[in-house]
Amino acid sequence: MLECGKQGDAEIICGTRAPEDLEPTPDGKFLIVAKFGKGDDSPLDLFELATQKFTAAPLYAEKREKWGEPGCKESLGDKVGPHGLSFSKRTTGEWQLLVVNHNVRESMEMYEVLPEGKAWKLVWRGCVIAQKPYNDVAALPDGGFVATRPQAIQKEGEDLFGGQPTGNVGRWSAATGEEVLPGSDIGYPNGVVVSADGRYAYITGWTTRDFHKYDLVNKKEVGKAKFTFMPDNLTWTPDGKILAAGINGVSGNCPADSANPCIQGFGVAEIDPATLKVTVVYDSKGKALINGVSVAIQVGRNVYIGAFQGNRIVKLSH
Repeated sequence: MLECGKQGDAEIICGTRAPEDLEPTPDGKFLIVAKFGKGDDSPLDLFELATQKFTAAPLYAEKREKWGEPGCKESLGDKVGPHGLSFSKRTTGEWQLLVVNHNVRESMEMYEVLPEGKAWKLVWRGCVIAQKPYNDVAALPDGGFVATRPQAIQKEGEDLFGGQPTGNVGRWSAATGEEVLPGSDIGYPNGVVVSADGRYAYITGWTTRDFHKYDLVNKKEVGKAKFTFMPDNLTWTPDGKILAAGINGVSGNCPADSANPCIQGFGVAEIDPATLKVTVVYDSKGKALINGVSVAIQVGRNVYIGAFQGNRIVKLSH
């Protein structure tokens, strides 16, 4: 890996752990960082854009009615093991952060994002227990969510990278609980976002390098596109496009002491949600900037890149 600091058209910013997903705070001054897996440090960081410093996100807990399932009454505290995130404003006015969790229980943890001094804190309000492990999540206007379940239908011994469907997409609401979206079986469903009106979900197939537009009203897929890289998480841009980021491929040719597969380069693409046109906006061309790329998010004229391993994020300036 290249050293932290300026590296040509990119800047490597170190000081975190496995920043798998990124979401903004309400004031746009910080990014909330999901630190994939469970380490010995804080599970969620705040990254201050002005200073480019990481600090532990303060976690508190106070169960609230109408947040998640009534039976989920206990916070995990700092034992939460984050994966995908979704930040939104509830119809009742609260700023909400949904966090996919894999530690202690497979669940969707729900936090209210509140000001604390000049920064922000996360107050746990409830959770939903997952039928199958989630990967990423997108909040819906009705208080529910759509979440990818990447290995929900994978058969024992089946090659994850074989190109066949391995998972599907679930939809949860307080009224109906969790339901599988019909026709959502794809190859490792990974990232997901929904349109502002809640009509469409946009989903990436990681192992199959594709992108699916799903009509949540008529409950069917209505469009599909292909990528040159393995698209992971999705985020909205300020002008209503969708950003996808992901690795170019996986190689097993690693040093003997490597705990992870070698990850070769990454790409970032912009998708038009109406036409599904995919435009590659960045190709690392094999430069060792960051390993395991999983997300790109635009803030102002800058794009920040996160990953499911390593100690860094990458800043690209337009």
